[in-house]
Amino acid sequence: MTAIAPGPAELLHRLRARSSSAEQSPITHVERVTARTGRVAEWPAWTGPDVRESFARQGIGAPWEHQAAAATLAWQGSHVVLATGTASGKSLAYQLPALTKLAADPRATVLYLAPTKALAADQLRALSRLGLDGVRPATLDGDTAREEREWVRQHARFVLTNPDMLHHALLPAHSRWATFFRRLSFVVVDECHAYRGVFGSHVAHVLRRLRRTATRYRSSPTFILASATSGDPAGSASRLIGAPVTAVTEDASPRGAVTFALWEPPLLPAEPVEPPTFIPASRSATPQVHSSGPAHDPSRSLDRPSGRDPSHGLDSDLENSPPVRRSALRETADLLTDAVVSGTRTLAFVRSRRGAEVVASIARRSLEEAVPGLGSRVAAYRGGYLREDRRAIERALISGELLGLASTNALELGVDLAGLDAVLICGWPGTRASLWQQAGRAGRAGGEALAVLIARDDPLDTYLVHHPEALFGRPVEATVLDPANPYVLGPQLCCAASEAALTEADLELFGGEAARATVQALVAEGMLRERPSGWYWTERGRPDVDLRGTGGAPVQVVEAATGRLLGTVDQGSSHVMLHAGAVYLHQGVTYVVDDLDLEDAIALVHPEEPDWTTHARDVTDVAVVAVRSYVDAGPVGLFLGEVDVTSQVVSYQRRRLGSGEVIDTRPLDLPARQLRTVAVWFTVSPRALAAAGVEPADFPGALHAAEHAGIGLLPLMATCDRWDIGGLSTANHPDTEAPTVFVYDGHPGGAGFAERAYATATAWLQATREAIASCACEAGCPSCVQSPKCGNGNHPLDKPGAVKVLDTVLAALPRDLPAALPPDLPAALPSE
Repeated sequence: MTAIAPGPAELLHRLRARSSSAEQSPITHVERVTARTGRVAEWPAWTGPDVRESFARQGIGAPWEHQAAAATLAWQGSHVVLATGTASGKSLAYQLPALTKLAADPRATVLYLAPTKALAADQLRALSRLGLDGVRPATLDGDTAREEREWVRQHARFVLTNPDMLHHALLPAHSRWATFFRRLSFVVVDECHAYRGVFGSHVAHVLRRLRRTATRYRSSPTFILASATSGDPAGSASRLIGAPVTAVTEDASPRGAVTFALWEPPLLPAEPVEPPTFIPASRSATPQVHSSGPAHDPSRSLDRPSGRDPSHGLDSDLENSPPVRRSALRETADLLTDAVVSGTRTLAFVRSRRGAEVVASIARRSLEEAVPGLGSRVAAYRGGYLREDRRAIERALISGELLGLASTNALELGVDLAGLDAVLICGWPGTRASLWQQAGRAGRAGGEALAVLIARDDPLDTYLVHHPEALFGRPVEATVLDPANPYVLGPQLCCAASEAALTEADLELFGGEAARATVQALVAEGMLRERPSGWYWTERGRPDVDLRGTGGAPVQVVEAATGRLLGTVDQGSSHVMLHAGAVYLHQGVTYVVDDLDLEDAIALVHPEEPDWTTHARDVTDVAVVAVRSYVDAGPVGLFLGEVDVTSQVVSYQRRRLGSGEVIDTRPLDLPARQLRTVAVWFTVSPRALAAAGVEPADFPGALHAAEHAGIGLLPLMATCDRWDIGGLSTANHPDTEAPTVFVYDGHPGGAGFAERAYATATAWLQATREAIASCACEAGCPSCVQSPKCGNGNHPLDKPGAVKVLDTVLAALPRDLPAALPPDLPAALPSE
């Protein structure tokens, strides 16, 4: 007989009892989200009878009000965005008009765009279950075989793909897809809130190129966008497609009650360990410069729509020296174990690929000890797996064969995971929109659900679990993207020109005056040639433009002894994840990297079970290129502008599993990488710091600690997380000639985060100061001033000095700061 899973309240009680003593409960807050009944509408009169019957066979007797409203707007030819909660049935809202059109017009076609392969595959399953004749749905992505691609091009009428494939394959080969584009009726952009930052800005131009191509073939498709609840969905969707969009936001679907707990792992006694051994940097840098560079993986395998893969951040959770709190990864693994033992179907979201592997491995081992054989019902899921591995895991989860899954945010978006009872969220996912998306994976059948946010030892996580008002009862963030970013606009105009000569009318579509100025810069650079009929691409090959900023072809991970392909890692993460000597986890098996060949994009590994893990370390320099806006506040200056960031992975630490003891630090010889981006920075005069009680010898540690905490708290103000941004502090920067703290966007050309920091500097730095001052630690910890990605091993850090630095800055800055000036167009854009 199958055991009945406990309800959310009972499960939470069990988890609390197992994880804490009466004196130290890990639960800092419990939020109850009440259930809601649904409101149905009549089927729109224009609905095709076969389509209506196919939905009826799936148990859908009538649409919800928001589904009918959005579907009708789209049927009438209005671009529409449906921005409602998880499991609110957004799929039906775009399937209804699209399938009705395909049934009524046997020549019509539909294009569906998803940010992840998993979501496209899930939608294909849903369309196939409807069993409608003549629809011929098919996926087209990097996993599609060549012969299958030909069938899709010639026969499929409902093509499910992603922006990358549209950018790299369909639009450059538009003449071969002419019939499909000529008959294009609807374009579905699913989970459109995932298109933010630089990636979203690129996708915005890909969609403009799509509209331009459709016009070339005399079609005018209607765009239907689906989004999680977000701030200003109509404005964000309009910026994304470059045309007015109507928003439908009132959610009429039923929702089960949700118990949402905030969980802070308990404190552990500090154990003395040997201080890390530092090696000299291989490049010139003053000893006063300390940095926290961003994870160099700003976009995605197709299964990572958020663009972040802070795999090296695992070490901050698992092996801090000395440990301050119990690891969030271990806490999540134990909670997942207990949930599975209780028969509760549970999904654990973990921020990094490596972290997902660790959580699944720990849970499997614990389950095997408790109930032999139960460990096989837990797995990991992440980007970089081979297609057949991903699909097998998805089927096992949906069927119930798997009771527990540790996943990256690859499963955050849209995939129908009916029957889940609980969600564990290991670490703040970056935005309230993502938090509710992940929590919404549970309780899809309308039943009660449990969601638990487990805080990492991080300033922002600690702040949030003790300030629930920052999470609950507040609107979710607006999606931030900037199609006018010249470092996005220039390469995308080159792509458009390579597909067909740009005309004056096209420039209006791509941004008007900004596009005209960019085109002139491209002409001056020799990348475009002006003729009476328009602007032409000058090269033979197509522009090499990477939407996700991964830095080139993914690195293949190959088992050296057998030649077996294990998976892939994007170029941006390869220096950190696949350097020689790195520990690499894959489906519960541990490997050690023998060699990383960057030229051939191959890493050779061998299986090994070391008692240590690895933590890559980098050094970063920042040079000021131009000041865009500034505030002169006497002894304090606040600046916004362009900077060049040069970073290099120079070494790695081997750390003992469990204790986090540093065994040794080994040098690496990897090439440096340069990034031109946007930064916010503040300067403080040495005299003001001395007056505040900060001695010159303490400048580096005080500024360094303030920088770390500022990076950790910026996500309160901007739609980012700390892996999107980096920083550097120095007691005397050569460009400012003063003690300086920089915080910069970790994306080429910037992503809008530094501008947000500049505009909200007073509130941002005040929250940073409060987070440091209110932390109970004596000398600084991961909850306030330590950083999981510090290139200097969190040394030196001066917590009291950081408070004095921020007090000095806040006392000088005015309350009302001027708006940031728009960026100037560079005289020449970089060649792709």
